[in-house]
Amino acid sequence: MARHRNLVKKEMLHNRYSRQDLLARLEPVKRRTLSFYRYLRIEEPRTLRDELYREWSAMGVLGRIYLAHEGINAQLAVPEEHLQSFSASLETRPGFGSMRFNPGVEDNGNSFIKLTIKVKQYIVNDGLGDFSIDEKVAAPHLKPLEFNKALEEPGTIVVDMRNHYESEVGRFENAICPDVPTFREELPLVAEMLKDKKDDKILIYCTGGIRCEKAGAYLRKHGYKNVYQLEGGVINYAHAVKKEQLPSKFKGKNFVFDERLGERITDDVLAKCHICGAASDRQLNCANEGCHVLMVQCDACGTRLSDCCSEECHRISLLPEEERRALRQADPTLKNKTWFSKKIRVRAPA
Repeated sequence: MARHRNLVKKEMLHNRYSRQDLLARLEPVKRRTLSFYRYLRIEEPRTLRDELYREWSAMGVLGRIYLAHEGINAQLAVPEEHLQSFSASLETRPGFGSMRFNPGVEDNGNSFIKLTIKVKQYIVNDGLGDFSIDEKVAAPHLKPLEFNKALEEPGTIVVDMRNHYESEVGRFENAICPDVPTFREELPLVAEMLKDKKDDKILIYCTGGIRCEKAGAYLRKHGYKNVYQLEGGVINYAHAVKKEQLPSKFKGKNFVFDERLGERITDDVLAKCHICGAASDRQLNCANEGCHVLMVQCDACGTRLSDCCSEECHRISLLPEEERRALRQADPTLKNKTWFSKKIRVRAPA
């Protein structure tokens, strides 16, 4: 009986539905997209995980949340009617008070279709292991206006701490954008690229700020004396541009890790279609579920290939479901393709 109760409990605290079922079950309520993070010591992340799942699922919260002993990293879609109670619930938890929320920029409320809360070893996959951040090594935060002024100072270096598929569609003017698919690869690469610039003023930025917390401390620990991070990342910057009427030095779209894939910051189109090379910043995953590679594809190629990344994937996508499943089972390389493993194949034409 005890074993049965444990199985039921586990089942209730995890998603049990397919994507199609989730879309069909999605309640038509107005939601607000929020993201937040905090580095703090969590003694029992698995216990907290179950508590948050019960609490937030009861509110109809959707999203992706990572918990670890080092803190929390959350992207959420919260029903507007529960925004106040959601915020109040965080305030009651030790260490979670006065949480800084980053609201979505282009927010239609359709950013997530399920609630996923995972316990990880680290909330950011940085490859640094147990890397602690304290006031002595943390890079100072610059507000958007301060960041703009710093960008205009002669000799200032600005570095994009995001992955190549993020900077491809949007970035700050004159930013160094390392051509890497993961954050853990970027940290040592940036340190090597700037090894002769340890006395220069270095500005770093990312989507919402969490990666820059680690990157800033990492660079300062390695002797870079004048490293500053953009407070709240590109998301907060975009809000400040509108609210404070600042000139936007970030151009294009800000990539986000949810159903939307991007939020437009300016009308500039920086990327090219991976198929034909036409100007486009329309990012999507290949419609062939055995591929699902992330790509930039113009509307014309999307129409011609039915949102697939190649003629071959288009051909496969038109097969009956039974044949597509048989293909994936016969060839394991067609299963669970990551954005990174196939990204080289669909890069924009030179």
